[in-house]
Amino acid sequence: MFEYSGVVHVHSKFSDGSGSIDEIMNAAVASDLDFVVLTDHNTVRALDEGYEKWYDGTLLLVGCEINDRENKNHYLAVGIKRAFSTRLKAAEYVSKVKEEGGVGFIAHPFEKRNSMKEHPPFPWTDWDVEGFDGIEIWNHMSEWMEGLTEENKYNYFIHPLRSIKAPTQETLQKWDELNLRRRVTGIGGVDAHAHKVNLLGFFEVEVFPYKVLFKSVRTHVFTEKKLNKSNEPEKFRDDKRAVLKALREGKVFVSNYYVADAAGFRFFAEVNKKHFHMGDAIPLNNGKVKLRVLLPNLGAKIKLIKNGKCIEEIENTDAEFVVKKSGAYRVEVFLDGKAWIYSNHIRIGI
Repeated sequence: MFEYSGVVHVHSKFSDGSGSIDEIMNAAVASDLDFVVLTDHNTVRALDEGYEKWYDGTLLLVGCEINDRENKNHYLAVGIKRAFSTRLKAAEYVSKVKEEGGVGFIAHPFEKRNSMKEHPPFPWTDWDVEGFDGIEIWNHMSEWMEGLTEENKYNYFIHPLRSIKAPTQETLQKWDELNLRRRVTGIGGVDAHAHKVNLLGFFEVEVFPYKVLFKSVRTHVFTEKKLNKSNEPEKFRDDKRAVLKALREGKVFVSNYYVADAAGFRFFAEVNKKHFHMGDAIPLNNGKVKLRVLLPNLGAKIKLIKNGKCIEEIENTDAEFVVKKSGAYRVEVFLDGKAWIYSNHIRIGI
């Protein structure tokens, strides 16, 4: 498997972001990202205008963020060729994304906040909907705004990366519950807009430059073949399909780059000398499934999560667990007490 690290959930001038596509991709290349998923609100204009391509080794995939008429139930869709009407219900656009061969993720599912009345929360409310591919388990801007208070606002504006601690337990709990029934991929989102804010009434500051947010929550994908990194049409289509396949199949983990670079993390299962990866569902095999964790040259606290509960933890550069019961297993990694890595599930015997 080949690992690629990128950012998901980015907005440009084509909706409510402040940057052009070229500005965004310059920041992405400077941040050594392998890919960016653009999700402007209810538009794929960047796709129509030919911006979806490789930029000096960084892939731009164009999707969009869809919402209903109440501006709730936001859905990140990529791999589609058109946006859909906001008059549709969530179940309808989730279905349409799948019909077009796209991949879709529930955005900031339990968003809450009391600050900034001009920016109300946009939670997901229609949990009867089926067919979504995944859920955004960690959203930088949602967490930042939820933690913002009158007392800490200056520190939050000056140090936007320090304020991000971990995904909410409510989101993680829901994600674990969903994976007991079927595979639901967990991704991370930066929700980057590069907002400009007027401070003290007389000067404007860009508080969340793209290059800053690109150093926070990252989504890592694993592909079966090495990407071509070519804009030659057939090779580009292969690369796009490979990344979308990884996202759809849960060959993904989420990290906070500000804590440390997580490239090189591995979580996999061994059964009869065969390897199985995140997103896979495998039989229990008479209680002889071995789960392996490898960290990138850093010792950290590794927690094994089964069906939403921590059942083992170890402080090391790697870990090995023998699974004897069925369940949805994933790992969380904490470096110096800070949330660092969240794997996707390996579903065993369910």
